[in-house]
Amino acid sequence: MESQSQPQSTPQPVDPRTLSVGQRVAILVKALDGAKRTNEALARCSNGDQMVEVLLDASSKLGLGLSRAELTRTPPIRDWVWWKNKEAVLTIGDAKPRYQQDGDQGRASADEESPRRKFLGLF
Repeated sequence: MESQSQPQSTPQPVDPRTLSVGQRVAILVKALDGAKRTNEALARCSNGDQMVEVLLDASSKLGLGLSRAELTRTPPIRDWVWWKNKEAVLTIGDAKPRYQQDGDQGRASADEESPRRKFLGLF
């Protein structure tokens, strides 16, 4: 018997735009790992909107077809944009959480306040 070899078909490349938004964002995040110029551009951004512009450009170059709304709604990029737009949780130097620093506005002086309550934590 003669064995007949059938030609092996090479898998067709998948159009990334047919993938779910989460999968396309995962591809973008993976592509950012080690992308020096893109990461430097992201670091120079002063707010989340500028970050989204850089990410939209990267998405376009990769052929992912992600929209601004998809980027701002999908983690982890949604979280990156949120953190870029917010103040630091902790200010180095006084070791006082940001919400406590800002909470003193409009209050009476410290000597008139009631004693501080301590949170013991859950562990």
